Amino acid sequence: MNSKRTTRLRSQAWFDNPDNPDMTALYLERYLNYGITREELQSGKPIIGIAQTGSDIAPCNRHHIELAKRVRDGIIAAGGVPLEFPVHPIQETGKRPTAALDRNLQYLSCVEVLYGYPIDGAVLTIGCDKTTPALLMAAATVNIPAIALSVGPMLNGWHRGERAGSGTIIWKYREKLAAGEIDYDQFMDAAAASAPSVGYCNTMGTATTMNSLAEALGMQLPGSAAIPAPYRERGQMAYETGRMAVEAVLEQRTPSAIMTREAFENAIVVNSAIGGSSNAPIHLNGLARHLGLELTPDDWQRLGHAVPLLVNLQPAGEYLGEDYHRAGGVPAVVAELISNDLLPHPGAITVNGRTMADNCADAENRNEDVIRTVATALRGEAGFINLKGNLFRSAIMKTSVISEDFRKRYLSNPDDPDAFEGKVAVFDGPEDYHGRIDDPAEGIDENTILVMRGAGPIGYPGGAEVVNMRPPDALIKRGITSLPCIGDGRQSGTSGSPSILNASPEAAAGGTLALLENGDRLRVDLKAGAVNVLLDDAELEARRAALDAKGGYAFPASQTPWQAIQRSMVCQFDEGMVLDPAVEFQRIDETKGLPRDSH
Repeated sequence: MNSKRTTRLRSQAWFDNPDNPDMTALYLERYLNYGITREELQSGKPIIGIAQTGSDIAPCNRHHIELAKRVRDGIIAAGGVPLEFPVHPIQETGKRPTAALDRNLQYLSCVEVLYGYPIDGAVLTIGCDKTTPALLMAAATVNIPAIALSVGPMLNGWHRGERAGSGTIIWKYREKLAAGEIDYDQFMDAAAASAPSVGYCNTMGTATTMNSLAEALGMQLPGSAAIPAPYRERGQMAYETGRMAVEAVLEQRTPSAIMTREAFENAIVVNSAIGGSSNAPIHLNGLARHLGLELTPDDWQRLGHAVPLLVNLQPAGEYLGEDYHRAGGVPAVVAELISNDLLPHPGAITVNGRTMADNCADAENRNEDVIRTVATALRGEAGFINLKGNLFRSAIMKTSVISEDFRKRYLSNPDDPDAFEGKVAVFDGPEDYHGRIDDPAEGIDENTILVMRGAGPIGYPGGAEVVNMRPPDALIKRGITSLPCIGDGRQSGTSGSPSILNASPEAAAGGTLALLENGDRLRVDLKAGAVNVLLDDAELEARRAALDAKGGYAFPASQTPWQAIQRSMVCQFDEGMVLDPAVEFQRIDETKGLPRDSH
């Protein structure tokens, strides 16, 4: 390999600095105490940090404990030295009040390690929803060469002869429980059936989405996102990733050179084609800000709304993760987009030094029912709509999950197509919702719009997945399984609800959602891209004054120091829910120089 590197490795400032022998001795000696040799640390071999997200408390990423062994083998084979380190854990289904609270905390911890320790490049072990954006954000901030390795989805779940998808089966069987068709134990059995192996959600939830987008951004090796966690190919990809990490250091391929504006535009298009999660705009908008790029919800609609839905995965389709991989994964999707001139930047550079077209243009689609052609797409327009109005400046709706029943009930008025009006039932957090949703006195019927507030980055805190609210049990028993939902929180990417969510600004930040009252009427117009409460400005101003007199919108007090710290500096969903003061720190390995010595 003919290396492009013309400068010393940053790790040599720790381990091989003859101009400062005292500090070199101090740094060097302790790293020898478990068997690493001076030759390894002082011969100019790249030191590759392995950012380990796997642990018992993070079961979706736990398989990285094993995969890291193959990553190490690949690093050593390519002439590097691996140093594995833990990062703050994130488990979507385990962390209270929400795993989103910890995305920025994991980001901060990883930045400190990548910058403050003798690391020349990094392997980012991504997987469960928030670990992917957190580690990509950290790599972007420090801007040393880095490559991501997905842990992979679980094997397909099966229940009573049907595919049981992560999350998706829970929403489905919760309706059955509400209708009295199953009991508690049957509900638990169905949920357990969807988790048959190590790995993250086997549906097109946020995990599969974000790992696919890490590949679409060029930060993973081609084909690596969709390999199921237990497959032998996952270990083989771990080895190749370790090898490529060393090459990336020698060739000086940094995250900022890969995650360009063009790469983000490619990722938006791929997200629509795969039926990606409504959490993707939050994470990619935040990642872009850490790279000094502006990405907005308007960009998602402009670039992605007209893109067809190609991937037939739950919740927007039928299949699951194993099927996605066997059909060809991200490369097959990208190949179909390229062949139809739908990928805006096929020449975008990726972490292996090749372009997206080089990697994917000739990829084979091995199952055209799982990965459709443009001619046989599940939907002609599958991207997000960015909605605005007097309630918020931005809220998105995932159009690929609008069911025929929902469309018929709410969007098919021949005199007012793609629009509807209704009275609201307003809930201040999920506890309020669960306590009132089945109370007949609330008067919730098929013409009601459910509104969730107090669920955003500040109000919850962290932004909770609580907007996909089920109707009252009484309506479910009548066959009405979904109502329009609007909120300043998020929803799981595994949910098939066409909610209007991620509303910014949230109620806790002064958004107009804080002024809504039960019985107010809203108008939703998808063609106009608008959601408005049907009240005049004078009434809204009077309500604002009354709320301000009470001290503003009330939300629960912080329970931990981190909750208080994040609340004091976090921005809104449309801006990426990042820590505002952190955004000014960009490419710090270059712009800030090496950190000061420790002694």
